[in-house]
Amino acid sequence: MELTNKTWFQPTTLLLTGIPGLEFVQIWISIPVGFMYLVALLGNCTILFVIKTTSILHEPQYIFLSMLAATDVGLSLSTLPTVLKVFLLNHREIEFHSCLAQMFFIHTFSSMESAILLAMAFDRFVAICDPLHYTVVLTPPRIIGIGLIAVFRGVLLMVPLPILLKRLPFCKGVILSHCYCYHPDVMKLACGSVRVNIVYGLSLVLCSFAIDSIFIVISYILILKTVLGVASGDGQLKALNTCVSHIFTVFIFYVPLIVLALIHRFGTFTSPLLHVTMANLFLFLTPVLNPLVYSLKTKQIRSALPKILKSRANFM
Repeated sequence: MELTNKTWFQPTTLLLTGIPGLEFVQIWISIPVGFMYLVALLGNCTILFVIKTTSILHEPQYIFLSMLAATDVGLSLSTLPTVLKVFLLNHREIEFHSCLAQMFFIHTFSSMESAILLAMAFDRFVAICDPLHYTVVLTPPRIIGIGLIAVFRGVLLMVPLPILLKRLPFCKGVILSHCYCYHPDVMKLACGSVRVNIVYGLSLVLCSFAIDSIFIVISYILILKTVLGVASGDGQLKALNTCVSHIFTVFIFYVPLIVLALIHRFGTFTSPLLHVTMANLFLFLTPVLNPLVYSLKTKQIRSALPKILKSRANFM
C-alpha cells in the first residue's frame, strides 16, 4: 500500500533506551558506567602520552598502538553524552540529526579501529616473518599513509549511512533499542523500502570488517607457520608472546560486533536485555580493556610509565 503524508513522518526526536526493566536503578548503574568511561579515556590518553614522550617507543608497533588508542578515545567520546544522559539523568530524547551524526562517528571510528587492527597484524607479520626488512617495510611515511587510509576509508564508507536514512519515511515509532544511535537500530524504525540501506550496509561490512578480519586471520596463519619453523621452544613462545595483546584485542573487538550485528539481523525474538548487553559490550570492551592489556603485557610501556610519573612529580 502506498504511504501517504498521514501515515509517515520525519521524526524531530528519537528516544534512546537504557536497560529494560531496570529504569528505577539506572542512576546507580550510571556510577560503574561513568567509571568505565573514565578508565577508557584516562587509559587511552595515558597510552598516547607515554608513547609520545618516550623516544624508545617511537617504533611502528607503538605508533600503531597510539592510533588504536586515539580511535578508542574518539569512539568513547562519540557515545559518552547520550549514555550518561540516559543513565544519569534519565534524559532519553535525542534530536534526529544529532542521532545521525552520532551514528556516523560511531561507525566511522569502528571502521578505523578495524583497519588499525589489520595494520597491527601486518606489523607483527613483518616483525616475525621478515625481521631483517622490518624498518625498510614499515617506514614513517608508510605508517602515516596507513593511518590516513584508515581515516579516509572510514569516512568515505560511512558518509552515505545518514544520507540514506534521512531519505526514508518513518511511521513505526521513535524508540531505539540502545542508549546510542546504531545504524541497524535506526533503520528498523523506517516504514519505507530499506532495500538500498540493507544492500549498502552489507557492502560496507564486506568492504571493511570482513576483509580486515580475513587478512588478520591470514597474517596469523603465516605467523604461526613461521613460528613453528623455529627450532627453539623458547623462541616460539617469545615470538607468540609479542602477539598475545593484539590477538586479545582482535577478539574483544570482533566478537561483540559480530554478535550485535547478528542480533539486529536475525534476533527479532531475542530478549531486549540481550540486545542491551551486547550493545554495551561493543561500546565498552575495547576502549576499556585495550589500555589495560597493553599496559600489563608490554614491558616497554610498563617500565616507561613510572619514569614519566616520577619525572613529572620532580618537575612539579
